[in-house]
Amino acid sequence: MNTFGEIFRLTSFGESHGKGIGGIIDGCPAGIELDFDMIQKELARRKPGQSKITTQRQEADQVEFLSGIFEGRTQGTPIAFAVWNKDQHSSDYNDLKDVYRPSHADYTYIQKYGTRDHRGGGRSSARETIARVVAGAIAKQILSKAGVSINAFVSQVGEIKLEKHYTELDLSKTEENIVRCPDEETAGKMIARIEAAAHDRDTVGGVITGVITGVPAGWGEPVFNKLHADLGFAMLGINAVKGFEYGSGFEGTKLSGSQHNDVFIQTENGIRTKTNHSGGIQGGISNGEDIYFRVAFKPIATLLKEQQTVDKFNNSITINPKGRHDPCVLPRAVPIVESMAALVLINHFLLNKLNSI
Repeated sequence: MNTFGEIFRLTSFGESHGKGIGGIIDGCPAGIELDFDMIQKELARRKPGQSKITTQRQEADQVEFLSGIFEGRTQGTPIAFAVWNKDQHSSDYNDLKDVYRPSHADYTYIQKYGTRDHRGGGRSSARETIARVVAGAIAKQILSKAGVSINAFVSQVGEIKLEKHYTELDLSKTEENIVRCPDEETAGKMIARIEAAAHDRDTVGGVITGVITGVPAGWGEPVFNKLHADLGFAMLGINAVKGFEYGSGFEGTKLSGSQHNDVFIQTENGIRTKTNHSGGIQGGISNGEDIYFRVAFKPIATLLKEQQTVDKFNNSITINPKGRHDPCVLPRAVPIVESMAALVLINHFLLNKLNSI
């Protein structure tokens, strides 16, 4: 399954060390004037080599649009695009051709397909998310015209946690540091934690928080395509993600019903809720409040240190991988989280328009 979405659909293609990564977007409305600089900036937020705490693979990640756009506007036809790979070091993976790396997709791919591309993880590589970011950038531009804004930031790295609620933060400061945390003091501690992991030739995980504003009441479905369920499906499809929660999440289990209920109030802006434990979604449908969620990322499985494993011949072996890898995926995953949220919302936006006809 390489296609995401029901109305605005993205089909991605390509491998980490193949010729390139790309996608085809079908169902994009016609007549949308695109900001190509914005799309490229989104890719720059995701690309490798952007700071001292990311992989040093050097890729420009310049997108080339092949169809579906004329004179800067979408045509309502399939939008095809590609980003060509330039800095593959495929030889770094030659020693791992027959090896099942711990916590990677090597073993499971062999069990499913009987073959795999061992160069950089092939199709299972996070480099595939380039296609999601391009499509997400286009979806963001459409959503912004409807008043919807999507922002994500790193809220935890290892044991270093940002204790402030998102409402206490200036999210415009997220891009002011290399870890993409809008709190300067916490960001410094997070960077130090990532550097320590890299020094130990190890990796560290954490949490990204997403905040969506401007979604009116009424987006989502009451049964199988609940808005929060679709967001969870999208986030859990991102490489290295281990958990998703929205609103009060697991912490909400500590409250009584009388504490947790979001009481409705009448304001000059219409009906609102006094609190927002629901995370902007009730009964699978948006209620007009901010939608906020958290996405948990595991420590990246590729370690530049010795590990024990087995190969496809059932031999026990010791591996010491080479290559250029992120000690922490979170800073580069922020635009991916935003993009997947945008792809969910654009489908519900378009579906809601169809329902109102």
